[in-house]
Amino acid sequence: MSRLPSQLSGFAFVSEPLERADPLRDDADALSRLWPDARILVLDQDGTALAGEDGQPLALTGAQVGGGPGTAIFLGLRGQQAWFSMEAAAVDVTAPQRVDLRQSALTWSAADASAFCYARGMSYWQSRTRFCGVCGGGITFSRSGFIGRCGQCNTEHYPRVDPAVIVAVENQGRLLLGRQANWAPRRYSVLAGFVEPGESLEQTVVREVFEESRVRVRDCRYLGTQPWPFPGALMLGFSATAEDDVPTVDGELEDARWFTAEEVGAALARDVHDDGEGIRLSPPISISRSLIEHWYQQQVA
Repeated sequence: MSRLPSQLSGFAFVSEPLERADPLRDDADALSRLWPDARILVLDQDGTALAGEDGQPLALTGAQVGGGPGTAIFLGLRGQQAWFSMEAAAVDVTAPQRVDLRQSALTWSAADASAFCYARGMSYWQSRTRFCGVCGGGITFSRSGFIGRCGQCNTEHYPRVDPAVIVAVENQGRLLLGRQANWAPRRYSVLAGFVEPGESLEQTVVREVFEESRVRVRDCRYLGTQPWPFPGALMLGFSATAEDDVPTVDGELEDARWFTAEEVGAALARDVHDDGEGIRLSPPISISRSLIEHWYQQQVA
């Protein structure tokens, strides 16, 4: 299954997605037949993946893992092969190492990175949905892991993600970048924040940029989306133009400033040759980096 064209490119977790094959989630017999040859993704509870000596994900099959689909999460199909995910605690497998998806996405294939993003999001949702938010009763999962049902009040719970806007704000050829205190030294990125109840995405862009920098956005335009499983967000990318305001921070960010195209270009070049002095930018796997590069290319075109 291919994705619709986006004005952004280069970021991880969106290319070569699985066919989700929703009808198979209710077909226990079909899933059992697919299990022996299925690809099994194994993750620790913290979201790290079991990997081989080479850092690549373990290429396990259902036959190697043993048993049947059971409590595994059915992710979908790639061609005729089914893909499932399981928690490491439920699998009798020894792995040479555990790897973090944020780093591994730089070296894994796009197909593996996208599948593990999906698996990690589902695993995180299940781990945070052990008890019913309505009555406190215990949750059991059905439909191959996609429905949580309360055994006490029978309320159904479905997989969720947290939508957040992320926005490249410009003013007269300058780009607004900020940094949080807990980031790596010299790291800057575009501004982002979660959508609140009762807001449109455009309203969130205006509010979040103003709250974090006191910069007033005039207009904005949607560019693209990235699932971001750290732990369970959906990043909605925008470009925006702003008033001639001086960025001012009050605690949410450590710093926020306007940067020229020349400064942003120098920061991009530091991926290869770091002078140890100027700012560094978001890693290439992120939509934040794509937003920065998209803005920069428009400035130098």
